[in-house]
Amino acid sequence: VQLQASGGGWVQAGDSLRLSCAASGRAFSNNAMAWFRQAPGKEREFVAGINWSGSTTLYSDSVKGRFTISRDNAKNTGYLQMNSLKPEDTAVYSCALTLRAYGGRDLAIYRYWGQGTQVTVSS
Repeated sequence: VQLQASGGGWVQAGDSLRLSCAASGRAFSNNAMAWFRQAPGKEREFVAGINWSGSTTLYSDSVKGRFTISRDNAKNTGYLQMNSLKPEDTAVYSCALTLRAYGGRDLAIYRYWGQGTQVTVSS
């Protein structure tokens, strides 16, 4: 399985961005995926997760109400809609896929990782 994240960029506070995660292979539609981010000098942190079917989602407290994770299994693609962006959202965002139907916040359970896309939010 290969994951390709895209959609990052430079925006101003309050703007929106939509990240995409395109997956190759047949494992995507049966397994949970998530988005993580890593800011300079900080550890990678969980942002949002979604189960295999899209019926269950999970968010970090810092993005809840602003970000929405979704997926289109027919297109083998996951998404992260980011609204009301803040400077503290600046980070490299990576998508990840676990070999479980339901995932979680623990990055250790994610088997496959995309290369990351930079999101920069200026004040």
